[in-house]
Amino acid sequence: MRTGAKVTVGVVTAALFGGAGFGAWRLVDAVGSGADNAHRQAAPERTGPPTADEVEGAARDFLAAWAKGDAEGAAALTDNAQAASAALGAYRKDAGIEKVTFRQGAAAGAKVPFTVTAEVAFKDRHSTWTYESSLGVVRGRTTGRAVVDWQPAVLHPGLARGETLRTGPGKGSDIKAVDRSGRELDAKEFPSLAAVLPELRKRFGQKAGGREAVEVRAERADGTGPGRTLHTVDKGEAATLRTTLDARAQRAAEDAVARRDEASVVAVRPSTGEILAVADTGARRAGFNAALLGRTAPGSTMKVVTAALLLEKGAARTDQPLACPQYATYGKQFHNVEKSEIAGATFAQDFAASCNTAFVSLAGKVADGDLGAEAREVFGLGMDNWQTGVTTFDGRIPDDSGAEKAAAMIGQGRVQMNPLTMASVAATVKDGTFRQPHLVDPEAAGLELARAARPLPRPVADGLRRMMRLTAVGGTGRTAMAGLDGDVGAKTGSAEVDGQDRPNGWFTAYRGDMAAAAVVPRGGHGGDSAGPVVAAVLHTG
Repeated sequence: MRTGAKVTVGVVTAALFGGAGFGAWRLVDAVGSGADNAHRQAAPERTGPPTADEVEGAARDFLAAWAKGDAEGAAALTDNAQAASAALGAYRKDAGIEKVTFRQGAAAGAKVPFTVTAEVAFKDRHSTWTYESSLGVVRGRTTGRAVVDWQPAVLHPGLARGETLRTGPGKGSDIKAVDRSGRELDAKEFPSLAAVLPELRKRFGQKAGGREAVEVRAERADGTGPGRTLHTVDKGEAATLRTTLDARAQRAAEDAVARRDEASVVAVRPSTGEILAVADTGARRAGFNAALLGRTAPGSTMKVVTAALLLEKGAARTDQPLACPQYATYGKQFHNVEKSEIAGATFAQDFAASCNTAFVSLAGKVADGDLGAEAREVFGLGMDNWQTGVTTFDGRIPDDSGAEKAAAMIGQGRVQMNPLTMASVAATVKDGTFRQPHLVDPEAAGLELARAARPLPRPVADGLRRMMRLTAVGGTGRTAMAGLDGDVGAKTGSAEVDGQDRPNGWFTAYRGDMAAAAVVPRGGHGGDSAGPVVAAVLHTG
């Protein structure tokens, strides 16, 4: 605190503190220390209420010491030096008062009003704070001297006992999150974003621009309670954090999952990897967003990755005849949903009908680690390095052998995915290249996006698109995709889970430059349960 403080003393009314005007005078101890106490105790003791001159002088000396930044000296001029010293020290340190000056008013009995002009600083913010306060003067019981009757309200009339002044970030420093077109995103309107938006604000708020508000607040010294704003140093300016979300797609996603007890969906843009929508019933109720963080078997939607591997390795061709029997054995016996079979099918037709046994029959044509390598090197899955802007799970494909390998090829066993990763799989097929999903501009946010080692080979990408289109227009996805025109593709899935009476329903698809995936726990057939959720979002594209 700077020295050279200015204290202007106004007219003091020459009236005694007592009589009919105030009721009764107080006789108290001045709590000082050391030589000052010895000096004061040696002085002639006076009795009775402080005189007008004593009231004016005690107030003047106290304010002068306070203005100089002499907390100990000012405290010694009160009846509670210990409490006053701590409060006056905090006034400078915690409240950030760099300089303070006073204009002393005329006393009314033993009460002296004064005007405070304080220079407040917090980091690079400064403000002049002017307010009115007052103090009372009493006579010390042992010294006989006139001293200030110490109360927290001397510092500021808004302070109560047990409170102190602190300067810091205020409530007005929120960050406004907006969608790709600038529309504000509110968790009340979009409840699935209740955990997503705060995490984005926390991570990228400073990079979003704006300026945090700064306030002087009255707070409890023990840190409990909300506190009260006494002065605004800087109103701040709300930062605007632009996300990749599309409010229209988000609205459709929210409405679609709300119609089900449990459901999750994610939509992405294949050409960029931008996440357009995220909705989950769990996020709306309990805060856990399974759309981004879920870890569960994806069922036959995983056959998109498996088909890419088989086509790339030459283990299958889209037009290759490949029977779909009721059962197939590779380490253990596998069967189709409802133990169905298709005689004389091609590989593309097996894919469109979601035939498990056809895929299991090809397990011996690929090495144990091939499926995991394809997932990582082409689809960017399972590398634990996605930087989407929030915490996400980017898939797990163990390098299994035997029956576990065959199970992984049809999206069962130890394979773990969520709607985010499966939407990315469909997007990779549509674009031909993996583009890591993200919620904010990577360059502006400083994200280092994950990259796949290589794109889909052109013939493989073309073959996958033909098979996914066949699924969307004539296979297990045709009912859900009905009414969606243009360039479309889809894949359904039903993932069996131990202890569940019905499998989880999965669906992943694309339409133009939008891809989406959904899961409906215990939904049964993916085309019937998760398909309509995905289709509702794709309609906005």
